[in-house]
Amino acid sequence: MEKNIVYFDGVCGLCNKFIDFLIRFDKRNKLLFAPLQGETRSKKSNAEYSDYMNTVIFDRNGKLYYKSEASIRIIYSLGGFWRVVIILLLIPSFLRNPVYDFIARRRYNWFGQKESCRIPTEEEKTRFLP
Repeated sequence: MEKNIVYFDGVCGLCNKFIDFLIRFDKRNKLLFAPLQGETRSKKSNAEYSDYMNTVIFDRNGKLYYKSEASIRIIYSLGGFWRVVIILLLIPSFLRNPVYDFIARRRYNWFGQKESCRIPTEEEKTRFLP
């Protein structure tokens, strides 16, 4: 079984809206979710995780993706129509990531910040890692 974990900023309004979107369209339940502030991420000894606390991280079977590439690959993993997003990888990361960083720096101002990490609903609990 594939192990696809989306690490996200659990207190970020935009990040939580992205997770809501993924849950809605991940019909095959291929994705698991873990907040960057949670136990699952903190147990990782890999320094790469610590260097990217302000971005989405996609762990696809042990291979890590960050920033815009993570977002694109996460949406691609939804399958079906969503696979068209892969064409965005034709845009070089030195052009994609500054746009990602611009939004990431302003995400709390634009979309708000929660006081604590997202608490999954009963239906979502099996998809969320601590």
